[in-house]
Amino acid sequence: MPAPLPRTAGIDSHKDTLTACVIDQTGRQITSRTFPNTEAGHAQTAVWLTEHQTTQVGIEGAGSYGRRLAVALMNNGTNVVEVPPQMTAQGRKRQRTRQKTDHTDALVIARVALREDNLPPPRPQGQIENLRALVVYRRELVASKTADINRLHADLTQLRPGYQHKLTTSGLASPKALERMRRLLAGSSGGGSGGVQTQIARDRILRIKQHHRQITRLNTQISQAVRATGTTLTSIYGIGDVLAAEILAEVGDPQRFSTKARFAMANGTAPVQASSGRTIRHRLNRGGNRQLNRALHYIAITQIAHRGGEGRRYYKRRLEQGKTRQEAIRCLKRHISNRVYKHLQNTPNLT
Repeated sequence: MPAPLPRTAGIDSHKDTLTACVIDQTGRQITSRTFPNTEAGHAQTAVWLTEHQTTQVGIEGAGSYGRRLAVALMNNGTNVVEVPPQMTAQGRKRQRTRQKTDHTDALVIARVALREDNLPPPRPQGQIENLRALVVYRRELVASKTADINRLHADLTQLRPGYQHKLTTSGLASPKALERMRRLLAGSSGGGSGGVQTQIARDRILRIKQHHRQITRLNTQISQAVRATGTTLTSIYGIGDVLAAEILAEVGDPQRFSTKARFAMANGTAPVQASSGRTIRHRLNRGGNRQLNRALHYIAITQIAHRGGEGRRYYKRRLEQGKTRQEAIRCLKRHISNRVYKHLQNTPNLT
């Protein structure tokens, strides 16, 4: 009796449910079923997939609602890949009907997983996942702190018109600047020192100070976590511990990028072909991981500002070749991407 042919499954993950669909090697639907997104539901899903000889599973939301299921399946030896929502949307357009249900989405996800060869696996557990959690939390704190600083500016405009002439606007998040703000509010008019607006402004100052302390502690934790990975990213000029953590957290497993060209496409520094006939040209790649692209942009700007540095010399050469400033920066970002890729491949302790 011949061995059963391997099958592929697609899973559309939501907060409450997991809808799975199994297809054969031709993309024909075999069966589908919905499970609860609970630990018990994960066990039921794993058994069900095994019963249907499933060897590969594509999950949309493998980094969020489907994360726990993806980890459980990988621990059982299942080949799991992450299907981006954009691919699901594109695949839905190819359907004969444009209806959108969890079952049709699961079918599309399965077909994408079957068709595409370069889909990434979910982020690995362990050191890299801990680092990502720290990085995401730091982003949240920085965003909250920035919002409070902006609101404090608006408060001071009402309470102390002309405050900007007495207090420099640079570095307002520093403890010394916040203390000067607090003293400035002590003599505010339009509500007095006990007024509601003044009290709100003081509460903002306390909250900003708290965020500052939390971010400082997180920076220490992030530095320790980056050093524990053994990465050499920080040897590249312009990359400190926090930026290295951002890159490592977004990349996950570097081995999923087989070449530096694929890594460049994933981070948006590889130009996109826009040629037609005799016209050969490229256009700006606005896709890819924007957090990674943002990190590479910071590195490029830092290197350009460093007189005598390799990055600045590279940038100047591109300008001399007739490139515009923006084009030269994009070339430098791609150059940095290649160097980052090389260092990522030599990072020993990511799991």
